[in-house]
Amino acid sequence: MANVIETQALTKQFKGFVAVSSVDLKVAEGSIHGLIGPNGAGKTTCFNLLTKFLEPSAGRIFHRGEDITGLKPAAVARRGVVRSFQISAVFPHLTVLDNLRAALQRQNGLAHQFWLSDKSLGVLDERASKLMADVNLSEFQDTPAGELAYGRKRALEIATTLALDPEVLLLDEPMAGIGREELPRVIDLVRQVAKGRTVVMVEHNLSVVADLCDRVTVLQRGEILAEGSYAEVSADQRVRTAYMGSEHAH
Repeated sequence: MANVIETQALTKQFKGFVAVSSVDLKVAEGSIHGLIGPNGAGKTTCFNLLTKFLEPSAGRIFHRGEDITGLKPAAVARRGVVRSFQISAVFPHLTVLDNLRAALQRQNGLAHQFWLSDKSLGVLDERASKLMADVNLSEFQDTPAGELAYGRKRALEIATTLALDPEVLLLDEPMAGIGREELPRVIDLVRQVAKGRTVVMVEHNLSVVADLCDRVTVLQRGEILAEGSYAEVSADQRVRTAYMGSEHAH
């Protein structure tokens, strides 16, 4: 399978501290690729580099074989490489439907025509309805976002990101703050949105990673420690040692 995202010797230094060091990452098209590692391993910095929210100190980033290292964040997003929660400010007082309308208006360049007629908004409603169905929120279309349970709010955030029609979706800890009873629903949500696109996710919950990810890259102190299927990396003694003393030592 072709690599949709690739990095070569990607490095980020902050005032003498190396957060990401010479990372060669290859993300296969259509895969769910997990980025894991102990706290301070450089996972979120890596995400910020891929989406150009941070400039690399060295190294290069490729999307479909084209060097995108010099692009601005908006240009990277226009190419379809979108990070969830970077754009999806959910408006708590707006309903689920109106949140998705707002996201779609932004995507369709209608943001400056905020006072659209209902007829124009009707065109967006069809797409909004599909997005709601995709994330199992149809029955909540008239509920203000602020009243949603945490897991459903997360689903709405992901739906507003999907309004941008990303080809590569980067999810930064999608399970953070999710209660145990809501976890299966959010796992299903990620699996659903991964159909027909590539997902890269930073995730602390290793059972979620085991369940969802086709391939896993383990970072430690900014460097790639191991890579492979979850079964392969979890059997790696170096990975076990890196996680020792952390909550996932078992």
